[in-house]
Amino acid sequence: MKMQGAVVKEQGVTFAVACVKPQVLNNTRVADKTICSLHSVFGGMPIVLMAQDSCKRAKYYGRRDISQFLSKIPVSAIPWREYNIN
Repeated sequence: MKMQGAVVKEQGVTFAVACVKPQVLNNTRVADKTICSLHSVFGGMPIVLMAQDSCKRAKYYGRRDISQFLSKIPVSAIPWREYNIN
């Protein structure tokens, strides 16, 4: 399976951002399980999930400081790439 994600280093913190469907963010248990399952892809770095609503507005779930930082930058500024996950 393939997914869109990014590894970002900002202000001395390296973290991952993973695109998910909006319904994943509607259930914290599912969101937390998704983050746990992505540790095999992104290692031990913090992972934030991102979903876009029908108006293409981004919503983030994960570490509060990282989510707040990401909410202030355009989604297009994130260095997205495709990742293979099993």
